[in-house]
Amino acid sequence: MMKKVLFLCTENSCRSQMAEGILRHLMGDKFEVESAGTRHSAVNPIAIRVMAEIGIDISEHRSKSVDEFQGMSFDLIITTCDAARETCPVFPGKARHLHWSFNDPAAVRGSEDEILSAFRKVRDEIKQRIQEEFSQY
Repeated sequence: MMKKVLFLCTENSCRSQMAEGILRHLMGDKFEVESAGTRHSAVNPIAIRVMAEIGIDISEHRSKSVDEFQGMSFDLIITTCDAARETCPVFPGKARHLHWSFNDPAAVRGSEDEILSAFRKVRDEIKQRIQEEFSQY
């Protein structure tokens, strides 16, 4: 049976979406991967764009509220921002909880290049953390 992983962020628009896409791309045969937000919005188009640059298509992802997963159990729950960690609901079972704090690339203001650079930096940081955490699988 595949282990279940949930990535949590505030709006489920950037960081948790990228994490879901990366883990599913790298190890989707070993993990059932979901992402959600403490509130949902929409998947950020820049997140979709920078993920496509590394060959991962998240264009069909949708932003989901953590409420959709209430009552479900997970093996691993990873919060990707401080706000999500503070408001993360309790899930049944014995889920292992990790906290990875990434800057919010959607909060960056500036030129298109500066914004893209912020998204790429967070994407690459997420990918590195996933590769480190899941290297034993």
